[in-house]
Amino acid sequence: MVRHFIICHPHRCHHVHFYCFASKPLRQPLRESPMRPSLRILLTLVIVAIAVAAGAWLWHYYLYTPWTRDARVHAEVVTIAPDVSGWVRTLEVVDTDHVAQGDTLFEIDNTRYQAAVDSAQATVDHRQATLELSRAEESRRNQLSNNRAISAENQQIAQINSRIAAADLQQAQAELASAQLDLARTQITAPVSGHILNVHLTAGTYANRGTPVMALIADNSFYVVGYFEETKMTSIDMGDPVDVILMNGDTHLEGRVVGIGRGIADSNTTLNQQLLPQVEPTFSWVRLAQRIPVRIALEDVPDDTLLSVGMTATVRVRPAKNAAVQPE
Repeated sequence: MVRHFIICHPHRCHHVHFYCFASKPLRQPLRESPMRPSLRILLTLVIVAIAVAAGAWLWHYYLYTPWTRDARVHAEVVTIAPDVSGWVRTLEVVDTDHVAQGDTLFEIDNTRYQAAVDSAQATVDHRQATLELSRAEESRRNQLSNNRAISAENQQIAQINSRIAAADLQQAQAELASAQLDLARTQITAPVSGHILNVHLTAGTYANRGTPVMALIADNSFYVVGYFEETKMTSIDMGDPVDVILMNGDTHLEGRVVGIGRGIADSNTTLNQQLLPQVEPTFSWVRLAQRIPVRIALEDVPDDTLLSVGMTATVRVRPAKNAAVQPE
């Protein structure tokens, strides 16, 4: 479309043409479908419901299925120490060896202990002869006393001498038994079957009585101790089944709660010289739940399962009393 205008100037007039281009009419906005708000609300409700259900399940799982990653594998560890002192004559084992109950671990030179046995045996023989002599003297004096040949005092002295000789013999026999025991214990044997660990001994070393020289991990004595927060202890009872997963991730074992710790150290108090509790004057506003040890006995451990004291594990207790309300 062209429009014509005349613009007058004091001296001249100008004809100006204006070209108007008509643009296309704007498109009207689409009307929203009446179903979209409903779908949006429905989708929101579904997401909220899923979140609530997931939160409830997690809370239920956390509360009624106590678990912890702070668990350790333990076993019965027998500390091997000689009961007599002496030079080590032979050493029969090295680290990681498996031994059966009664196997010889090492021997201590027994020369001195054999001499002690011989000396004690000689003392027993001597006192046995002394007792026989005293009893013969007592019998003879009893006959003389019956014939009124000696006084009653002499008869009593003979009887007392016999009792003293008998007591001396018993003492010598006890010393002989002790010497024989020391001699026998120069040969140190395994008290149980298991694996040898940490051998601190070589042939020719002087071993002191009562000083540990090696450890023995008893067979079939492994168990797990899990440290659970005190807030979860109300859901753990004796006999509850337990799932045990070793840190390697490939070993899954089953167990059962056989013990619950009844005390842990209180780091907030100490005893002073008067045995009165000395309580720390400061108190932490952040209170962390204490961890209580729970002993777990392992059941049906496969023969090819490698267990070592100190291994870490994750344990999950399945409380028997809450079995009826456990989520499927």
